[in-house]
Amino acid sequence: MPQAVTIRSLPKAFELVKDMQAQGLEWGEGYRSLGRDAIAAIVQGQMAQAVDEHLDRMATLDEADRRNGFYARHLLTELGDIELAVPRTRRFAPITVVRAYARRPEQVDRMILSCFVLGLSVRKVGEALLPILGRPVSPTTVSTVAKQLDAVVAAFHARPLKDRYRVLMLDGVVLARKTGAGAIRRPVLVALGLRPDGKKEVIDFRLAQSESAAEWERFLGDLIRRGLTGDALEMICVDGGPGLLAALPTAYPGIPVQRCWAHKTRNVLDKVRAADRDAVKRDLHAVMNAKTVPQARSAARRFADRWETPYPKAVACLRNDLDELLTCWLYKSLAERKRVRTTNAIERRFREVRRRTRPMGVFSDRTSMDRILFAVFNHENRNQGLSTPLLLTQTF
Repeated sequence: MPQAVTIRSLPKAFELVKDMQAQGLEWGEGYRSLGRDAIAAIVQGQMAQAVDEHLDRMATLDEADRRNGFYARHLLTELGDIELAVPRTRRFAPITVVRAYARRPEQVDRMILSCFVLGLSVRKVGEALLPILGRPVSPTTVSTVAKQLDAVVAAFHARPLKDRYRVLMLDGVVLARKTGAGAIRRPVLVALGLRPDGKKEVIDFRLAQSESAAEWERFLGDLIRRGLTGDALEMICVDGGPGLLAALPTAYPGIPVQRCWAHKTRNVLDKVRAADRDAVKRDLHAVMNAKTVPQARSAARRFADRWETPYPKAVACLRNDLDELLTCWLYKSLAERKRVRTTNAIERRFREVRRRTRPMGVFSDRTSMDRILFAVFNHENRNQGLSTPLLLTQTF
């Protein structure tokens, strides 16, 4: 028959739990509940003792203070979530006792963050983790863990950059954010780099007020100050926004610019009747997929000859930017050109942002936008084998 042991030390309690797990002994829900109650009793007792000692010190110093009720805190342990009533005085609360005994595993933090990034509400995160942890995780705990991303996001935006990218892709994508007066739409400026090994990395992003030249200059200037001077760049692919085009000569003078073929194709087709769009698109692809620059220019002339009369604006849209559309022929093979002639890699990542955040409708605030964008872009970088360390610390 097992011998009963009374544990009065919380570190020994956790040590016992780990020993049982190492031996393959399972905690039934009844034992988990008793274990949580025992841990809560130990922590509550130590907090009560800390308050008593504080009041004794105040009395010795002849300083006024008195008890002032309780407030709730959660302690997530190997046995599940424990809700504590933290006693306090007018001038003191023994929260250091809770911090000292916090044992929330990093894996739990990662699970919470993964659920959050998938678009679950704080309430649904707790429900999703119920089978794993044995008890729901409180919304307060979920929010606390999510806020830990703030320091990581700030470090990501401030980290030094290596000037190693062959091609820089720049685009601005609009997302919606809640305000007190309703939802507003704001652009996110994104820089994605093509590395020498062929991997595509989201270098950084910025929540901006607009896609003006001033906003792009601030974003690109920050990249340059952190090390992305452009000495290794062979080409920059852009969406064609006037603000970005105006900022590039100041930020990266002399570097060839490639206009995004995907954006240009959409712009041309917008000026064409639906009945002719398939034919116009085929003729555009004949230009885009030509083997050489002379062949591409010949295909562009044929495009103009065929469509100038019915669609002069569509032809002008192609003709005006043809030189910058042909920059990608710096690369000899079609496979290489396909990798660098559009900013689709950025748009694909934003489709993932929208897919994961669709349950939220719109972002609740600027901070939540920053967290979600970082988490999704970090996930995409990890898929490329370019993980940014996600270091989590516990805060209460």
